[in-house]
Amino acid sequence: MEQLDRRWPADWPIQPFGEPGWARQRPTYGQCCPAVIEAAVERAVARASGNWYVLAASRQIRPDRPFGRTIGGQELVAWRTRSGELRVGPGACPHLGASLAQARPDGDELVCRWHGLRVGGRPRPDWSPVPSFDDGVLVWARLDRLGGEPPTTEPAVPDRPESGGSVDAVATVTGVCEPADIVANRLDPWHGAWFHPYSFARLNVLEAPAEADVAGEGDRFLVEVTFRLAGRWGVPVVAEFVCPGPRTVVMRIVEGEGLGSVVETHATPLGAGVDGRPRTAVIEAVVAGSERAGFGAARKAAGALRPLIRRTAMRLWRDDLAYAERRYELRASAQ
Repeated sequence: MEQLDRRWPADWPIQPFGEPGWARQRPTYGQCCPAVIEAAVERAVARASGNWYVLAASRQIRPDRPFGRTIGGQELVAWRTRSGELRVGPGACPHLGASLAQARPDGDELVCRWHGLRVGGRPRPDWSPVPSFDDGVLVWARLDRLGGEPPTTEPAVPDRPESGGSVDAVATVTGVCEPADIVANRLDPWHGAWFHPYSFARLNVLEAPAEADVAGEGDRFLVEVTFRLAGRWGVPVVAEFVCPGPRTVVMRIVEGEGLGSVVETHATPLGAGVDGRPRTAVIEAVVAGSERAGFGAARKAAGALRPLIRRTAMRLWRDDLAYAERRYELRASAQ
């Protein structure tokens, strides 16, 4: 492997790499300072959101059937009109409380299946839409009573590769924790090669923010890592982790293959479950781009690639939810 490593072209995106066994890789607990993570989380959750919450993937909202989700205990329904316009509103029928996620679209309206009440057309005093926004990858809803902040007209959407030259996929999982626990998981890059050895290798944190007096570009984690493809073959990159809002962490590739590609992790509070413990939806958007000529084939095969991207994200979050849920469990038991 060492001989191959020396002879392999350095400018090729896929590179061979050598590494010790899992138990013999360099420990990272010495560099992973809990106070640094906590301070980064506190700065993140203190940022303004304009009361915007990620509801779902744009592709999940269709004209032929409504989509339902509860955010912060507030039941919502979303659908598209015949022209593709997004509409979001309360998810309970104002008549007897039937779920409008089970309603049937008719024209631009929803028709409740219990007694035929229509919503989404003429204004009603007992049912009003909520502000919504479709950024082309994700759908957002503005919930002013839940957020309690000064509202903004649009959410702060992270910079992404141009839509015409990128492939995007969205994965959603739900955990027993709070949004801050999801943010804390993503702001601990030191766990990557230990907790996810099937995906990451040769991980090294190049920069981490200080505990205090952090502002601007200094409030980021900068990581060099190899995304494992198969065996000892992978794609080395440098990525940064930043928090543009209280419930969002963005990983962006700043050096290497896929420059500018992002993974957006959005933590949406759903409310308490039947056991009284909080539930949080992790809605993660991967938006990948590349200037290499061969990436055009990937764009053409986007329909086949999206399930693979979602499957990879779900595998990572199977482990990361265990991390986030454990963090919540320890905090809750200490109260």
